Amino acid sequence: MSMRVSHSLSLSLSLSLSHNNRNSVKQKTQKMGDPIAAAPAAEEERAALSLNDAAAPSQIPNAEFSDRVPIRSIISRSDGGSGLAGRKARIGGWVKTGRKADKDAFAFLELNDGTCAGNLQVIVDSSVGELGELVATGTCVVVDGVLKLPPKATTKQRVELRAEKVVHVGSVDPAKYPLPKMRLTLEFLRDFVHLRSRTNTISAVARIRNALAFATHTFFNKHGFLYVHTPIITTSDCEGAGEMFQVTTLFSEAEKLEKELIQNPPPTEADVEAAKLVVKEKGDIVSQLKSDKASKTEIVAAVDELKRAKDNASRVEERSKLKPGIPQKDGKVDYTKDFFARQAFLTVSGQLQVESYACALTSVYTFGPTFRAENSHTSRHLAEFWMVEPEIAFADLEHDMNCAEAYVKFLCQWLLDNCLEDMLFMAEKFDKGCIDRLKMVASTPFIRVTYTEAVEILEEAVATGKKFENEVRWGIDLASEHERYLTEVKFQKPVIVYNYPKEIKAFYMRLNDDLKTVAAMDVLVPKVGELIGGSQREERFDVIKQRLEEMSLPSEPYEWYLDLRRYGTVKHAGFGLGFERMILFATGLDNIRDVIPFPRYPGRADL
Repeated sequence: MSMRVSHSLSLSLSLSLSHNNRNSVKQKTQKMGDPIAAAPAAEEERAALSLNDAAAPSQIPNAEFSDRVPIRSIISRSDGGSGLAGRKARIGGWVKTGRKADKDAFAFLELNDGTCAGNLQVIVDSSVGELGELVATGTCVVVDGVLKLPPKATTKQRVELRAEKVVHVGSVDPAKYPLPKMRLTLEFLRDFVHLRSRTNTISAVARIRNALAFATHTFFNKHGFLYVHTPIITTSDCEGAGEMFQVTTLFSEAEKLEKELIQNPPPTEADVEAAKLVVKEKGDIVSQLKSDKASKTEIVAAVDELKRAKDNASRVEERSKLKPGIPQKDGKVDYTKDFFARQAFLTVSGQLQVESYACALTSVYTFGPTFRAENSHTSRHLAEFWMVEPEIAFADLEHDMNCAEAYVKFLCQWLLDNCLEDMLFMAEKFDKGCIDRLKMVASTPFIRVTYTEAVEILEEAVATGKKFENEVRWGIDLASEHERYLTEVKFQKPVIVYNYPKEIKAFYMRLNDDLKTVAAMDVLVPKVGELIGGSQREERFDVIKQRLEEMSLPSEPYEWYLDLRRYGTVKHAGFGLGFERMILFATGLDNIRDVIPFPRYPGRADL
């Protein structure tokens, strides 16, 4: 984003936080499908159309790389857009609600272009356009017109647009459009991921997600981190759990080969012998020509024919060995025949790779998609999700916790400062406490307790009558209900739990002096539970080599990772933040499938 665009956005956002605009937001961000305000009397509507007819012809600046005016730049002003009355504008958007009035003499349209939560009311006279094709929900409309001040007695709109010309209509058949005006459940919308961004909720989530992504890059850039693009295809299992999607061309190649062999059967043994016989005959001819001391031209021509015969025989023999199915060697799949000549997978984390850059550039981070082939149907799991993973050289566990806490606080404050309109919508429709939760996290020091202390707190709760579905004892991996008890009941604020048992953590986490725990930490927050997982990494070669053996992980795929310890090892630490979990925490939504544009989970990979 250019500095000019960033400054404009920041200014617009700051204006949107005024008291007057909050009232207008509340009016505009109604339930999807709610009817617009009841129709005023025909005489009052006519008065609205004639208001400010002597408008000034000056234009409002267009959107970047477009000839339209963003609706946000009109209604998100501190005056709700009333100060722009009399100005001309081209507006484009999708009809949220529409109705004809005064015996079909004109129509009221509520347009939204996705730039903000609110809608702009557009009034279209029947002489300007065919009203019947404009009023259906979902219709795309582009109009030229003049902004007017509506009569206060007839509408709550601070400004509206009187259309003078209909430039474009993307019509909709109301009988077939899958998103009618009624309120739709988020679960229903998952069946229409290509259209659900047109709803108030999903568009608000998209803007919040964008704000958090921009805040992420801003935070790390501000603190001297370099953004590193780590690979999506990897040969290393970062977590050691084996829940990885395999990347292979063996199946598609086997299918192609099977079809090809049916259409063009492989050579028989007789074909191979015939090809070899031709080679022998051509060889004999060359020998005879040399014996007869033939001309150089004759010998060269004969040698060329011999070479062609040998090449053909080689192809025939090679093709005769082709067999349908997956290539095998010694009874196992022969991955040397695969695309990468070895097993490859979709990454579960960019951490291992980004560590190599931390061990040269000091402070780095990666932010990208990760994948887990975990057959989980919970509201907290996806097969494809995004991770933010910083890595810091010359840093220990305490530095890691300090960075994680500062980052989460920064994200929360960023939403309060730059995305309040959408957060107000989420508070009104889904979670009344989401804004207060952001304020609390942004301004409150995080509690820090060891894993052992956390288990003791949970055991004490059980002793006093608290019932958990999952057993509480030292050595367990804390369940979501345990994490939420710590953050929502015991401390009522974010909690960082550190020094976990080594048996439940990954091989790369630094072994503590007690030889029982590792220097790992999790940031737990209300509503979600675990938001961040991180650790100081094991920088001692002998120790990490032993940890690989203890966890029965083959060393060969990690030799490059061990090199970081062999050559110029350094203490370093990092963490991973589940980006979708951060959005869940911010918005108060209950299912992670509703905060990612195109969710992938067991049984579903639409589009």
